[in-house]
Amino acid sequence: MGLLVDGEWKDEWYDTKSTGGSFKRTTTSFRDWVTADGGPGPDGQRGVKAEPGRFHLYVSLACPWAHRTLIARKLKKLEDAISLSIVDWHMGSEGWVFSERDGAIPDTVNNKQRLYEVYLLSDAHYSGRVTVPVLWDKREKRIVNNESAEILRMLDTAFDAWGDASVRISPPELRAEIDAINEEVYGAVNNGVYKCGFATTQEAYEKPFRELFEALDRLDERLSTQRWLVGSQAPTEADWRLFTTLIRFDPVYVGHFKCNKKRIADYPNLFAYMLDLYQVPGVAETVDFTHVKNHYYISHKTINPTGIVPLGPEEDLWQAHDRARLG
Repeated sequence: MGLLVDGEWKDEWYDTKSTGGSFKRTTTSFRDWVTADGGPGPDGQRGVKAEPGRFHLYVSLACPWAHRTLIARKLKKLEDAISLSIVDWHMGSEGWVFSERDGAIPDTVNNKQRLYEVYLLSDAHYSGRVTVPVLWDKREKRIVNNESAEILRMLDTAFDAWGDASVRISPPELRAEIDAINEEVYGAVNNGVYKCGFATTQEAYEKPFRELFEALDRLDERLSTQRWLVGSQAPTEADWRLFTTLIRFDPVYVGHFKCNKKRIADYPNLFAYMLDLYQVPGVAETVDFTHVKNHYYISHKTINPTGIVPLGPEEDLWQAHDRARLG
C-alpha cells in the first residue's frame, strides 16, 4: 500500500490519525470521458473518441471497484476492442505490481513492472493513491480515467459498435433510480465494509458497522419482491456494483474486516440474488477467490500480521435459487 507524492513513491498506509480513526477514501484524479463520437462527457468532461484497440484496461481481480469494470467488459463483449492487464494479487511495498502469477496478465502496453510507473507516464508529478481500475489511451499515452463508476458507464455506452449493443446495464430511462440506489449502496455497503475494516478506533468502527447491516437488511427486504434492484428486465449497473461487494463478503469481509453480524448466506434474498448474478453467463469467469482472499489476508499486514489465509467458507455458488419467479 502506498501513494505518489509529486511523482515520488512512498510506502504509506492510510492516515487515520487525522480522521479520528475513520477511513476516508480519497477521490480519483483522472476524469476524462470516452464517448462514441468524441464529444464531451455527461458533465462537460473532455471527450475522447471510442475506437477499437485504442484503450487498455488495468484491473485487479481482488478489487471490487475494478471487478465491476471487468464484468461490464465481459457482458458487453468488448474483449477484442479493449485490451487488458491484471495486476498481481499481492500489494506490498511497491503497491500494485505486474507478474506472471496465475490469473495475472503483465503490462503489454507500457511494459512496466509497477502500476505507479504507469501513473507517472501520464503525469510525472502525480500526487495521490495509485488505484485500479485504470483506463489507458494507447494513442495519447495517458490515463483517461481511473474512476470505476465512470469507466463502467463508458464501457456501457461508448463502444456499442464493437461490442454487444443489445446489452445495456445503465438504461437511460432507469438512470435516476440507478443513481439513487448506487448512492445508498456505495456509502453504506461498498465503502462501508472498508470503513469497518480500516477503522482504528472502536467508535470509528461501530458506526459504519451499524449502517452496513441496516443497509443490508433494507436490501434483503427490497429483493424479497423483485429480482433486480432496479427494473424488471435484466441486471443493471446497480446490481453489479452491489454484487462485487456481496461476492467478497463471506470469504473476506466477515472475518478480515470484522463485518460479522451476519453472513450474506444468512440473508435468504441477498444470497439467492448473489447466486443469480454469479450465474449470469460469463460472470463467474471474472471471479477469482484465490486473488481475492490472498490479496486481503496477505497484503493487509496491519489487519492480519500473520498473513494466514482462511480455507473457508465452502459455498455452492451454482445451486438453484428460484429468483426467476420474481420477474
